Amino acid sequence: MSVSASPEKPKKGREWAPRIWEGCNFPAWIRLLARNRFAVEPPYWYIAIIITFVSLTHSLIRFFEEVLYRHRVRKTPIRHSPLFILGHWRSGTTLLHELLIQDERHSYPTTYQCLEPNHFLLTEEIFSRLFWFLLPGRRPMDNMAAGWRRPQEDEFGLCMLGQPSPYLSIAFPNHPPAFSEYLDLEAVPRRALEKWKRTFFGFLQRITFKNPKRLVLKSPPHTARIPVLLEMFPDAKFVHIVRDPYVVFVSTVNLWKSMYKKHGLQTPRSAGLDEHVFRMFTRMYEKFEASRRRIPAGNYYELKYEDLVRDPMAEMQKLYEALDLGDFAAARPRIQAYVDQTKGYETNKYELSDQLKAEVRRRWGDWIWRYGYDVGAT
Repeated sequence: MSVSASPEKPKKGREWAPRIWEGCNFPAWIRLLARNRFAVEPPYWYIAIIITFVSLTHSLIRFFEEVLYRHRVRKTPIRHSPLFILGHWRSGTTLLHELLIQDERHSYPTTYQCLEPNHFLLTEEIFSRLFWFLLPGRRPMDNMAAGWRRPQEDEFGLCMLGQPSPYLSIAFPNHPPAFSEYLDLEAVPRRALEKWKRTFFGFLQRITFKNPKRLVLKSPPHTARIPVLLEMFPDAKFVHIVRDPYVVFVSTVNLWKSMYKKHGLQTPRSAGLDEHVFRMFTRMYEKFEASRRRIPAGNYYELKYEDLVRDPMAEMQKLYEALDLGDFAAARPRIQAYVDQTKGYETNKYELSDQLKAEVRRRWGDWIWRYGYDVGAT
């Protein structure tokens, strides 16, 4: 069955942007090409050539950064256990991330650090100012503000550093989904898993070297990785945000279509995309439900996107108190300023067919009920 949705067109803005793969180092880029048998379609050959040369530059600059910073970074402790934002794509994780980083006691991976993870210690301050025009003013999938210094998913940083990830499917959208085992890490061979953990920890060390405050991290795949995250950070805190699954489904379909179009190296056909979204959600939440109780008492909090949008200040105060993040009064002015600044923001609107509603209800009915949404919603 194929189901689809038609979002309203986002507001026009500065929409052009380079492919995210231009942040890869050379070995990561070649592995990505080789795994996909170099199946770049002709209209995108020039992009592949550009990425090849840029990736060589990244590898060269990375060498100099390693010479200058390697030993100091390796000695950098992560004194404050991270705060992980959990939730499926399009569940409000970005909004929650934006709100939490308004607190000056928190740190976070910037978009520059995640898309240029090979040398950001050496180049971020200069390059993010010089090349501000390389990013669109708004994210194409939801019209939220974008920019080099905005918060970003650390999963992209791992991709640019050569780690396997389900996100690598974005490059070759007409191929079968890539590295689905890395969604939850359970079936990843031990040696590969240890390499993933070293790369992830090293990336966080470099961010911490630059800013030693508590890291607030947001990548939807982390929702299925609780056991590994707790192994790495036993005292980590977790906040889980949920949203109406009917909206989540169509919004996620729109997300991947947008990402395939903007960052793919093939003209996307989106064959099987609906089924992929259904399966990823189910797998993510099966793993999440099986492991959430491992989180120590006092280190986990859950909220709804709809409640956060309706009364952001009240919901944030509850979150701070539940996770013992410190005096909320200290963070209130900046969070309130962000809320006031974005008060006019409107989410995309979707037309849900009866067929789509029925299929979401059939596939995700248990989760719709579990998180307090109306199974028979129309």
